[in-house]
Amino acid sequence: MAVRLTRAGNRAVGLAMMMLVSAVIGTVVVAAARSPAKPVTPTPAAEAPAAVVPSPKPLPTKYVVLTFDDGPDAEYTPKVLDVLAKYDAKATFFEVGQNVRKHPELTKRIHEAGHSVQNHTWDHGDLRKLTAARFQQEVASTDQVIRAQIGSTPGCLRPPYGGVSATVRQRARQLHKDLVVWTVDSRDWTKPGTAAIVQRVVKNVHSGSVILMHDGGGNRAQTVAALPAILKALTAQGYGFRTLTC
Repeated sequence: MAVRLTRAGNRAVGLAMMMLVSAVIGTVVVAAARSPAKPVTPTPAAEAPAAVVPSPKPLPTKYVVLTFDDGPDAEYTPKVLDVLAKYDAKATFFEVGQNVRKHPELTKRIHEAGHSVQNHTWDHGDLRKLTAARFQQEVASTDQVIRAQIGSTPGCLRPPYGGVSATVRQRARQLHKDLVVWTVDSRDWTKPGTAAIVQRVVKNVHSGSVILMHDGGGNRAQTVAALPAILKALTAQGYGFRTLTC
């Protein structure tokens, strides 16, 4: 037997169905709200570009080694440094320990400018005439004051007056020093005049020459005056400038 609903019954059934659907939808919405959100995977940050490290300047294949003895000197060393900087030339300074003690700031300036600082004994004594104990003191004391300014110990030792003997060589080896003299002597210490200093250097160099000049130990005005002309001439001949390390 079929059951027929009245109009009122139909309305009641329809209302009940709407309430049921609403309840189901509400349950789904609440469940969704309680569910944890799907974690968002962070986008990896782009890596910073690697720092560009400048390549070291290649050493010149045709070169000379400029060396300056007997400093540092409060008047002449800064002038020599200014000329070298103007021509972008590097040099090796063989320093006397007692002068480093007087002007430590100049030794530091030389090192920070990219030049080499090496040992020239404490008070310019002739190493050939010293006892073993005095020899060791001359070298070690100079090492100490230089190291305090540049943070490293010189490996090169220039004997004053170029004085070398079998005994000097043996004692230098015992102190782990390489003796370094020169191949071209400007004889600037004789004060022969600016032109003579320039001529002696430029006329006698070849690739690999070690040139002796002075920034201390007396009046070095002629050396300072000759240096620009020497640097110009050597550069024009294709020479570069290397420093000494031992």
